Amino acid sequence: MSTTKPGADESAPPVVRDNPMAKLGTFAVIVAVGAVYIAVTDADVQWGGVVSMFVFYGVFYYLGAFVASRQTESLADTMVAGRGLPLTIAVFTMTATWVDGGYVNGTAEYAYSDGLAWVQAPWGYALSLIIGGIWFAPKMRRLEFFTMVDPIDVRFGKNLAGASFLPALAAELFWTGAILTALGTTFGTLLGIDFVPAILLSAAIAIAYTVVGGMWSVAYTDVAQIGIIAIGLALVLPFGLGAVGGYDTMMDGYRDAMGTYAGLFPPAGAWDHPDWGPYFWNWIDFGLLLVFGGIAWQVYFQRVLSAKDPKTARWLSIGAGLLAIFIAVPAALLGIVANQADFAAAGASDLETPALALPYVLRYLVPGIVGAIGLGAIAAAVMSSVDSSILSASTMSGWNVYRRLFRPQASDAQVQKVIKRMIVILGVTGTLIALNVQSVYALWFLGSDFVYVLVFPLLVCALFVPFANRAGAIAGFVVAAVLRLGGGDPTLGLPVWLPYPWIEDGVVLWPFRTFAMVSGFATILVVSKLTAGISPPVAMRALEPESPERRAIAEARG
Repeated sequence: MSTTKPGADESAPPVVRDNPMAKLGTFAVIVAVGAVYIAVTDADVQWGGVVSMFVFYGVFYYLGAFVASRQTESLADTMVAGRGLPLTIAVFTMTATWVDGGYVNGTAEYAYSDGLAWVQAPWGYALSLIIGGIWFAPKMRRLEFFTMVDPIDVRFGKNLAGASFLPALAAELFWTGAILTALGTTFGTLLGIDFVPAILLSAAIAIAYTVVGGMWSVAYTDVAQIGIIAIGLALVLPFGLGAVGGYDTMMDGYRDAMGTYAGLFPPAGAWDHPDWGPYFWNWIDFGLLLVFGGIAWQVYFQRVLSAKDPKTARWLSIGAGLLAIFIAVPAALLGIVANQADFAAAGASDLETPALALPYVLRYLVPGIVGAIGLGAIAAAVMSSVDSSILSASTMSGWNVYRRLFRPQASDAQVQKVIKRMIVILGVTGTLIALNVQSVYALWFLGSDFVYVLVFPLLVCALFVPFANRAGAIAGFVVAAVLRLGGGDPTLGLPVWLPYPWIEDGVVLWPFRTFAMVSGFATILVVSKLTAGISPPVAMRALEPESPERRAIAEARG
């Protein structure tokens, strides 16, 4: 783990600037191929909307590939923006990253189909950002790490750090698939474009500018994207409310339709209520998963570690948490609009899936130009998170896996090249996942599920538990993995094979995810105490940037 800025050594090869015409040609080729594909495969396309999307994408590509790339020279620029993000840009990029297509479309989806009580992700992730800002962000930034996995590497070794990379990678890929799915369904409904080209085109643009500019590209495009998201949702909401008779009429009908699920939280005594019963504990399980499972993400810490100082790191996280919950309000209300709307009267067929709730509102309940702006908001939300997710996973791949495990003597330039290649590889992988997914919300939850159960306990112990050792960390990781996998997962087609209580239709309602996380955490503590003599813990001072342990890891990395 380098204690100096990667890429800062004078022996590194000079930076070769990309040819501007080559960048422009890349964008032109992507758009041309996309347009031809759409024209050949779709007969009834709304070309005005398609052209407007190309304009939006042109703006994002210009900011990412031309403006931001001018500041990307070293490995540190690619990974953490040279640790130079000011507070305003940092808050915007953190907010835009969390307010993605899954956040917007998924919130509307569950408000439409399951009730506000199950719209947990907005407040769960907002609390996650605030808690992270108070306890995790300033410490991580002060210690000058480059990825979330670094403190696990220092305290528990490179092999366990590599193992923790796997659930973190899966989470990022599932998240990428979820948000691309959100965009694909929206494009298909509003513009008459097939699901496949919509996803391929969006992913290609995001991959292209992220490869060129790294973290600076992601940050600059996020500033524009969060503005488009806020403006788009604010314009759509009044028209949506007007289509269902106004807010009061809409909420009266919604309460009648959803009953106790119409409130944001379960009613008092929900565990004994006939509408809830075991589902109350399932609700608790998912709520805790989102609050604490939202912390141990590389996509989160990449922004924290890009901040110019620990104080900025703290407030960018807290500020983003407050903004994220604010932006979720119109998305949830538009889901309620979809629940109460008479789409048949507007000439639409019934929704084939709840994931179409927001796209249907944009197409059938608001004027065409407003719907196009709303589509721009969805596109901006998706792009702001796809680029962030694939960059985060690629950074861990290059820094914690390639250089730490396989090629310690790799130069900064070589690691930077690997990161850029991984952006393409992981971007394509996330796109393939998107083409084979059913629910936006299901994948969104699954991403936090993995990091909550497997990575969060390791990160907490690495940063805050002085007596935690390698033996305890390995034992805790294994215990948490077995208990989590034993509960199965319908999204991945995994059966339940442990005798958990309250199993209905192959789904465990008992809070086994939280049980697995707490069990893994407790195992780390107990085994660490029992094995302290044979596996001495690495001292907390080893986390400091100038410690001998950090220098040793830096030397091992070359």
